[in-house]
Amino acid sequence: MSASSEHLLHTLRAQGRFCGASGSAMYDELFELVASDVEAGGIFAAVLSGHQDVPSREAVPLRLLGGLHRLVLDGRAAALRAWYPSTGGAWDAGSAWPEIKLVAQRHAESLRAALEQPPQTNEVGRSAALIGGLLRINHEIELPIRLFEIGSSAGLNLRADEYHYRYGGGQWGPIDSPVLIDDAWQGRLPPAGSVRITERRGYDIAPVDVTGTDGEMTALSYVWPDQSARLERLRGAIAVARKVPAQLVRQSADAAVAGLTLADGALTVLWHSITWQYLSRDERAAVRARVNSLGERANFTAPFAHLTMEPARDGPGGPLRFLVRVRRWPGGNAVVLGECHPHGPPVNWQ
Repeated sequence: MSASSEHLLHTLRAQGRFCGASGSAMYDELFELVASDVEAGGIFAAVLSGHQDVPSREAVPLRLLGGLHRLVLDGRAAALRAWYPSTGGAWDAGSAWPEIKLVAQRHAESLRAALEQPPQTNEVGRSAALIGGLLRINHEIELPIRLFEIGSSAGLNLRADEYHYRYGGGQWGPIDSPVLIDDAWQGRLPPAGSVRITERRGYDIAPVDVTGTDGEMTALSYVWPDQSARLERLRGAIAVARKVPAQLVRQSADAAVAGLTLADGALTVLWHSITWQYLSRDERAAVRARVNSLGERANFTAPFAHLTMEPARDGPGGPLRFLVRVRRWPGGNAVVLGECHPHGPPVNWQ
């Protein structure tokens, strides 16, 4: 077996293990079935042909199963609905797999097209980490907030202040919100208070407009089908997006950050969650440089904060941890605010 084929198999199986560890037994099993089919030269080997050397950060496995899920949601693969929990079915790998292979044969071109689409991680639960961090920052600064996000996809986390969060002994956010995030926070809780967001702008290389049916289907297709709470939160967030405007711009992360400016009388915040891994080394370097440049220009009347929820390791081979971190200017000191699940709650604040 070639090195490129081994890379693809490793990527598929690693994604499956990650999904399983994150609560999706369905995708854990399904990625193993796909990997075995690729090894045997089956239909998925043909679908994935030409993608053997694609870097892991491009998330080819999630693109593939997102494309398959889309076929189920929009009815082109209606036969699979019996096994997809997102459409009222019950997952059974042994029964579903033969039909999945038939669907892949019939819709190979659609699946190949899905491989060219950047993954859309509209994970609303991550708002628990982002808004908690923003409350911590805002408590000390108390200015109107200009909020910018890279890797924003549909911009749902730009509406984080419009969601309702519950945690042991308390709650935060509008009580009538269609988005309820339970068990949001633990540990040293964010300070009580409010935020006033006066500008919301997201940047993505392939932004999704969820105010239309096509965009809604695209966003839903990337949620793992057996994660009902995530799907419910996403549907609620789409309803919020149709009422609370946010500007979405088709632009790369480095170009977006290069265009950011500060404003007197406002706190400018750049945030992102599970985005860093999708950027090239050059893009990361450009974003870091521009963030530092903005920080150097910040002052007490025009402060700046870089708030992130991204994976980190304590050392080579160490376990992956998902940390909420912030750098604030003036000053620029980096602080770890908390640690959380990759999909957000619960966030354990430090």
